[in-house]
Amino acid sequence: MAKAESSSLPVLIDLAKDNADKAGRMLQQLTAERNNAESQLSALQTYRQDYAERLQKATEAGLSASNYHNFRQFIATLDEAISQQNRIVAQIDSRLEDGRRSWYAEKRRLNSYEALQTRQVQQRLAQENRAEQLAADENSAAMYRRLRPAH
Repeated sequence: MAKAESSSLPVLIDLAKDNADKAGRMLQQLTAERNNAESQLSALQTYRQDYAERLQKATEAGLSASNYHNFRQFIATLDEAISQQNRIVAQIDSRLEDGRRSWYAEKRRLNSYEALQTRQVQQRLAQENRAEQLAADENSAAMYRRLRPAH
């Protein structure tokens, strides 16, 4: 059974490495998506601020009711776009957190398999050292018996 475990452990480690790598790539992709969504949100907020300032200046200079209504309607549209973009950022944040948990889980699994492999190697080396020591002791005892004078 030890042979079966020894031969399957490298396969499990390779699979765990692949899974951790995939989770890492997904995490990178989600981070890029999040950065992009955050940039879009920032651009919308800047655009809204600029438009609000334009409205303020136009109002001070004198503005017809229909133009005021158009400004307000466009700002309301920008507010809705900002709200929608905030929801998108929140959704990506949720997926990003799930991706982090997945990556950590895969890394823990990989670390567990590697620790198990290290332990198996150490146990095998200890067994080999004991066997070598036993063989050396038997050789020494046999040599001592041959060289010892007979009584």
